Amino acid sequence: MNFLVIYLLLLKATLSSFSGLAALPIVRNDFVVKRHLLTDHQLNTALVVGRSTPGPKGLYLVAVGYFVAGVPGAIAGWLAVVTPAVLVIPLLLFARRKIDDPRVKRALRAIVVASAGVSLSATLPLSIDALRNAPLCVIAALSLVLLIFTTWDTLWVMLGAALTSLALVLAGWMSLPV
Repeated sequence: MNFLVIYLLLLKATLSSFSGLAALPIVRNDFVVKRHLLTDHQLNTALVVGRSTPGPKGLYLVAVGYFVAGVPGAIAGWLAVVTPAVLVIPLLLFARRKIDDPRVKRALRAIVVASAGVSLSATLPLSIDALRNAPLCVIAALSLVLLIFTTWDTLWVMLGAALTSLALVLAGWMSLPV
């Protein structure tokens, strides 16, 4: 795939999101659904790589680019991630003058709600790929309950889920996903 096309597709995803994972539906639609350049499993892997490393939440786009076109794709992904940082300065100057307008505030609230719905629509197919058996579904459900109803730090919940999964694999009650 052409370097410029990869860059523009990833830039579109980056520019149309407010956080790293908000771009996920766009990335999935462009690379998995429309162009069949990635599978849901590869996209999940890119998410794990990007979320496991320090840095911005959208860093998984570099891994997406790598899965699509190797090192040139990774460079295109990195450029797509850093381009908004260069563009944000003039946008902030414009937004500072308009931020108190009630219409702008209502529009921003509507965008946040719409973004949550679009993110959910992309998360469901990825969860189907990731939650392949009953123990993984139970671990995910328990983790969700803990995150919603306790004040436990996300890191501890993730660590507990990982250790539980490892214990189930070592006990032979669950196999590693392929």
